[in-house]
Amino acid sequence: MRITDLLDKRSVLLDGAPKTKNEALDQIVELMNRSGKIRDLEAYRKQVYLREEESTTGIGEGIAIPHGKCDAVERPGLAAMVVRDGVDFDALDGEPVTLMFLIAAPNTEDNVHLDVLSKLSVLMMDEDFSRSLREAKSVEEFLSIIDKADDEKPDIDERLENTKTGGGANILAVTSCPTGIAHTYMAAEGLEKAARAAGVNIKIETRGSGGAKNVITAKEIQEADCIIVAADAQVPMDRFDGKKVIECQVSDGINKAEELISRALSGDVPVFRAANAPANQQAGKSGGSIGHQIYTQLMNGVSHMLPFVVGGGILIALAFLIDGFAVDMSTLSVEERGNFGTITPVAAMLKNIGGVAFGLMLPVLAGFIAMAIGDRPALALGFVGGMLAANGTSGFLGALVAGFLAGYVIVALRKVCEKLPEALEKLAPVLIYPVVGILLIGLSMNFVIEPIMGAVNTALNSGLKGMGDSSRIVLGLVLGGMMAIDMGGPFNKAAYVFGTAAIASGNYDIMAAVMIGGMTPPCAIALSTLLFKNKFTKEERDAGPTNFIMGLAFITEGAIPFAASDPLRVLPSCIIGSAAAGALSMAFQCTLMAPHGGIFVFPVVGNALMYLLALVVGTGISAVLLGVLKKKVEA
Repeated sequence: MRITDLLDKRSVLLDGAPKTKNEALDQIVELMNRSGKIRDLEAYRKQVYLREEESTTGIGEGIAIPHGKCDAVERPGLAAMVVRDGVDFDALDGEPVTLMFLIAAPNTEDNVHLDVLSKLSVLMMDEDFSRSLREAKSVEEFLSIIDKADDEKPDIDERLENTKTGGGANILAVTSCPTGIAHTYMAAEGLEKAARAAGVNIKIETRGSGGAKNVITAKEIQEADCIIVAADAQVPMDRFDGKKVIECQVSDGINKAEELISRALSGDVPVFRAANAPANQQAGKSGGSIGHQIYTQLMNGVSHMLPFVVGGGILIALAFLIDGFAVDMSTLSVEERGNFGTITPVAAMLKNIGGVAFGLMLPVLAGFIAMAIGDRPALALGFVGGMLAANGTSGFLGALVAGFLAGYVIVALRKVCEKLPEALEKLAPVLIYPVVGILLIGLSMNFVIEPIMGAVNTALNSGLKGMGDSSRIVLGLVLGGMMAIDMGGPFNKAAYVFGTAAIASGNYDIMAAVMIGGMTPPCAIALSTLLFKNKFTKEERDAGPTNFIMGLAFITEGAIPFAASDPLRVLPSCIIGSAAAGALSMAFQCTLMAPHGGIFVFPVVGNALMYLLALVVGTGISAVLLGVLKKKVEA
């Protein structure tokens, strides 16, 4: 589809003069409406603003490409506006926007707006093209410039199939970003330009919204001098075993393309060793920075774990809600309060289903971390290690250790199997890896990880009992912070057990501090994803608001995926907020007679109004810290 097929003359303005970003969006939405392609103007306007809230569509170099896809669009269209004096658009490079394209797409499965967006993004990287559009004297000239560029430049994937320069090295590249829209193709364009300037051949595989295109063949890989993988999403890497590979972020393909090509030509590039390559080719995995590798491996586990957290957490929250409305907590015994969420049959059923989902959460986390390191043979080891962590005392921190350990156990076993006779080597994937690997991970969990965490848990319980009469506020501070340290692990369990034991002895203020400490992290995560959108990925922003439900239901595990993906920033933020909430609960002399339930057991909270205030303050502290400490996330 050509760009001008979507661009109506009535929807082009060459002398726009908006003063703010909102004015610019409103003006270009009105331009789109002139084409007659919008059936509900306000609904479409709302969708454009919602998309802008996810992340700015100002792609830099004075260009913005806002877009919206919804039922309010009757047929796909484009609108364009030149802003002579520029307008602040929160662009990625901070530059005022002087050229805007707005995309409208109906709510169908063809994703036409994504295809057009990727094509526009690449065309806009041509400075001559964008400058000529800004200088156009008439709408007809504006459209003619676009048509000419459309004719001269084929689609990005077609053009990148093979760039011949008459000689030089052979370089391959793969570009990919989590959303697979602009950055994937802009990185490809940047690398293609840099390769052409350096006089080398290049072929670039793009893994965008429409799937993988220009897929690199085995023959091309064999003949390549170097391979550049500029990606923030999972890319099949096993095919590159034994080749020189540069691994980097997708943004480097845009901003550091010349540097990447120069490095590829220098030959100073590590040889990549794939996890599931033949044993005689293994010499240890390399390629890319250690931090980038760990991040990719960790995110593979977190992304697979997230549906279990969200689905299971919401079902458990519904169980608490049903029991909260159906049962008078003041009439229940201590034992019955301990079964809150399973008192009515419907609640019991929902909590059971949600509990099964939560039971799979940690094995899935560990399994897919392991798979990112050691490929399929490591998946079984990770599942076993994660299950042992879930059923033991180590919690999600134990599952993290199990995942990485399982992956590297398989890497080690492959090295050992290199020395076996060929007949035995063939048995390794189906016999040696699963049997020896599962045995090793099981022994490691039982005799190393679990005992250490169990000892820590016992020590923490003893310490808590010793300070129970010393300082209420300090005790609340410690208990609240402990609930956020590992979110279901030994610290969390130690504080929770201490709180439930206090209820049995008639001391209800300790449980109040414990529960508010566990409610704060998910609530803070949810609030932070709304206030600081540029600090979270799209997947995290989508999942973030559900943490309000889990947090209010005292399901701390809702924050685990966020903590696991960025522990050095998320954990301290959550710990400080939870500690503050726990201390305030003690200072306000709040009490709690139920060991679970969150907001649904507020009827049995002593001094409930101040308890809510403590939760709000703790949530706000953590949310602000998250906004300050977390780094911006690229689209």
